[in-house]
Amino acid sequence: MNHEAIDAARRPYHHGDLKAALLAEAEAILEKQGIQALTLRAAARAAGVSHAAPKNHFGDLTGLLSELAALGFVRFGAALADAMAAAGDDPRRRIKAMGRGYVGFAITHPGLFALMFRSEVLDYDRPALRDATLAARQALAAAVRARAPDMSASPLQMAAQAAALWSLVHGFATLRLEGRLNGMIGSLPGSETADTLLDAVLAAVRVGSD
Repeated sequence: MNHEAIDAARRPYHHGDLKAALLAEAEAILEKQGIQALTLRAAARAAGVSHAAPKNHFGDLTGLLSELAALGFVRFGAALADAMAAAGDDPRRRIKAMGRGYVGFAITHPGLFALMFRSEVLDYDRPALRDATLAARQALAAAVRARAPDMSASPLQMAAQAAALWSLVHGFATLRLEGRLNGMIGSLPGSETADTLLDAVLAAVRVGSD
């Protein structure tokens, strides 16, 4: 490759895009090869920059993973909010939509989803990750508030509803990712899907019901 081609390939990085490029390459490695393959050197190599370059933006591997998880939570919170907004004002429809959005995100981004809940490899003192997780929790809380719009429930009841809803959809997503629901889904009548099973699960435990 000539010098002009090299300069063209790297030009975006000289305009402040290196951090975004490193995060994009890190996400690609995470999804294709798993977290064990994701290192600062691997991300730098994939981005075509020196192995020292990521340290300027992330410090160490924990920093890179934390920033990548923050990016995941931003997308995740937006996906939940968008799903509920598209469902309209009916509380039950909004909670079902949120559940589908939650599980859908996990299925579409399995590596990123897993990283987002790997507390032992993340630094929650980093502002980007702290703020992104807060925004995602607020999206989940919005579903619970829709369940009790008059706010008559006590703080404990609201927390219990949020924990129940989160536990349910997160557990369902994890089971889907691990393939543990494949047999159950495969045994359903032809018109039923993983989404309708999730809807039925939410209804069965009265999450989002009157």
